[in-house]
Amino acid sequence: MKLKKIVGMATNKDNFTDLKGYVDFCEIYLDYVSENLQAIIVSQNENYYNFFQYGKDGDYQITRPINSNLMYNMSSFSKIGKEFLKLLKAAKKISSKNGEQRKILLDSVYTIQQSIGAALDGLPAGRSNTARKLNGDLFENFIRLIIREIGIDCRAGVVQIPVVVNGEKLFDMSYQHDLIVEEKDKVKVIGSIKTSSKDRIDKIFIDKFLYTKLTETLSHRYKYTSS
Repeated sequence: MKLKKIVGMATNKDNFTDLKGYVDFCEIYLDYVSENLQAIIVSQNENYYNFFQYGKDGDYQITRPINSNLMYNMSSFSKIGKEFLKLLKAAKKISSKNGEQRKILLDSVYTIQQSIGAALDGLPAGRSNTARKLNGDLFENFIRLIIREIGIDCRAGVVQIPVVVNGEKLFDMSYQHDLIVEEKDKVKVIGSIKTSSKDRIDKIFIDKFLYTKLTETLSHRYKYTSS
């Protein structure tokens, strides 16, 4: 398959309506890069980071950095992809001590998402903003699909937060979130799903602070971490 067709697949959100669509795309991309790259560029400072350089069909463009310690190759992922979907269904039963299964889950998520991002890096330079937006949207959807697969219903959307002054409700403020988990019509979790923390990490804590202050709920139920 030509890179142009793979990039076209990555730009069509209809190809990513379920987890199998994500796994299938990843296999197609990894199969392509296994034989068709112009070069693999190794970072001098952190040599486990690689950059894929496409050939003539990709205008010799270079992808985002790929962590080779986390990224599966085609040979590995052809087996791991099926295992990944099975493990998700049983994720609640996986022990925190089972490092092998946890690594499969984490590395599979990384590999799938980076395959999409790296494919979108094959778009013409003038469409880099489109690539970033698409990559972010598909990552948000990916994480929500994973959370649903392990048995927790979630959605993206708007939460209406009452603004109260001196004991009187003045109006509702619409608050957009990437991730909302509810139980019996009560919001239990709100969160941001981002492909990077740059310029966004503060929003996580601001969201928590504002929601807690404005609703006087959930302050003891939140735990935000970043890596």
